[in-house]
Amino acid sequence: MDMTYHEQDGFMIPDLVMPQQPEVHLGKYAELRRQYLMKHRRGLYADMLTTFKLTEHLAEIEEQALETVNRLTEQMAKAEGVTEELKAKDQMRWVGLMNNFKHSAEEQVLSELIYV
Repeated sequence: MDMTYHEQDGFMIPDLVMPQQPEVHLGKYAELRRQYLMKHRRGLYADMLTTFKLTEHLAEIEEQALETVNRLTEQMAKAEGVTEELKAKDQMRWVGLMNNFKHSAEEQVLSELIYV
């Protein structure tokens, strides 16, 4: 590896540059995963951080979590017969049911994807 140096106060200092990482939006699930890794999986967190794989990992977790929550919510709504017709007829009931489905899906994602 070719290294370049510059002199500072009589010492040769290497010119080190951090690798560029793409800008990624990390949302709720990525932050929950990062916090979990920091507190409970310190070795894995440090390894991913020093090898510059943490951001990529968190972006994948965020994407998987969002997709899974949406898919499970839709499946639960379909299984329970919650339709647009119910939404038009009884909006408050529809909102309550959809919130319950989303909460259940999030609990499943947290236990199977985030906190492992």
